[in-house]
Amino acid sequence: MKHPILSAGMVIRHLGPAGPRYLLLRSYRYWDFPKGEVEPGESAWHAARREVREETSLAALSYPWGRAFRETPPYGRGKVARFYLAAAASDTVRLRANPQLGRAEHHAFRWLPYAGARALLPPRLRAILDWAEATAGGAPAAGA
Repeated sequence: MKHPILSAGMVIRHLGPAGPRYLLLRSYRYWDFPKGEVEPGESAWHAARREVREETSLAALSYPWGRAFRETPPYGRGKVARFYLAAAASDTVRLRANPQLGRAEHHAFRWLPYAGARALLPPRLRAILDWAEATAGGAPAAGA
């Protein structure tokens, strides 16, 4: 049996004057959380932190919920994405260019409240957002 390709990323939450917001990144028409493949010899935890820095320039993160994570079911060609939950001290994001691509991997970003983020995410990522919201102390909407 072939092992799934593991990606790792972060659900990033920023608590500002308007309440908690989640960071979503857009690549073409698809919204997601910052993530990328775990490199050989790298732990998923370190890969998730690296990917956030590379894709968003966010480095001032804290982990009040520890290293708990949730994974997506396999998708695409057997890929599984593992997400951790982080708190961002700042909401300043810079979409950095990927040296291998010569451009940024993402076209846009948004900080959104739970309901707004949930409306843009595909079902497999809504479950991750629901977990993050419940873990951070909010209660997902009934029927979510």
